[in-house]
Amino acid sequence: MRQTMPVRLGAAEDTLIAQLNSVGATAEAERMTVAGLPTRRVESYHYTDLKTLLRAVPPLAQAANEASAPALRVPGAYRLMIANGVVQSATTAPAGVIVGKAEGGVLSTRDDVLVHLNGALAKESLTLTLENSVDPVIQIDRRAEGEAAHVADSLKIFVADNASAVILETFSGSDAAHVGNHATYLAVGKNAVVTHITVDLSAKATTHFATNEYQLAEGAKLRTLTIHAGAALSRSQVFARFAGEGAHADFTGLNLVEDGQHNDITIDIRHGVANTTSQEMYKQIARGRSKAVFQGKIVVDRDAQKVDAKMMMQGLMLSDEAEILSKPELEIYADDVVCGHGSTCGELDEDSMFYLMSRGIPKAEAETMLVRGFIEEVLDPIEDEELNEALTGIVDGWLLGA
Repeated sequence: MRQTMPVRLGAAEDTLIAQLNSVGATAEAERMTVAGLPTRRVESYHYTDLKTLLRAVPPLAQAANEASAPALRVPGAYRLMIANGVVQSATTAPAGVIVGKAEGGVLSTRDDVLVHLNGALAKESLTLTLENSVDPVIQIDRRAEGEAAHVADSLKIFVADNASAVILETFSGSDAAHVGNHATYLAVGKNAVVTHITVDLSAKATTHFATNEYQLAEGAKLRTLTIHAGAALSRSQVFARFAGEGAHADFTGLNLVEDGQHNDITIDIRHGVANTTSQEMYKQIARGRSKAVFQGKIVVDRDAQKVDAKMMMQGLMLSDEAEILSKPELEIYADDVVCGHGSTCGELDEDSMFYLMSRGIPKAEAETMLVRGFIEEVLDPIEDEELNEALTGIVDGWLLGA
């Protein structure tokens, strides 16, 4: 009988095993002992080898004594906070918004190390139930404060039938080598209309992991936007399931990567029923010695006829040392569908640069104008003016090196 050789564990894995055992998650500790962190041999982590990239994990987070100023302010937004994994007290909620807490994690069980770790280490979850349409933007400010810490937190949102909402999540905190593992579960009711935006503004020393799971009911309309603009190492995962006919979703993202950063956006979209549609548009901009990763998969189940799904990744390299990696996939089991995917990557157009500079525009300003034009496709659909302005400010700050 062939025996399986145990994997060689590194410092990060040893720390994770000790932390899991300390909270009584012995099954997850055993899983980590046997399998370790994923390497490039694990297909979904092929470009983000956590065994190599995650060198150390700080101690589990303690309660935050104080919080830094919000990394992003949206005038008029209703703001909630989770600091070091603990739900903070909130002001009076808008009509129809029920704020609560629950124990443990929120994500569905799946074979993914970040999902397993979050479920084991997240002590409590912020819960939001939106019973009707909500006018102000709902902002969930998720923080890692104080000295370097391993922070696991979770958020569960239910949007009622026929309701509408704009939900913004921001990730930030102190300038320390935190490891954050964040989870969000969002259920969109029948004919509900939801915009969900997540923005990573973590300090450059931080490691940022986030998993978003979506369930779409009949006739639901969802728009998502993931923006990476911080953290030395980051990975955002999107798992979505279309569970009701007539549902539509636009999944979009923007990866802004510069010297020393490795940022990964990985999506797994499953059309489980017939007559559903989706559009996936992700853009990546890399400069300096950096790496931007996009992995995208659309799965169409056998009974999901009449599905229309299109995926596109567009990359822009602003330096010779930058790397942009892309792996779009289709997995189709139905025979009456319209599906496709594409991926492009290149540099700024020399003719457009020459045209702008020939009209007296300095080179740096001309580059900025072209980059803004490249990304406006993912920002323009955000209709709330204050929110759109805040998101545009993040991009402008990155372009200026702020």
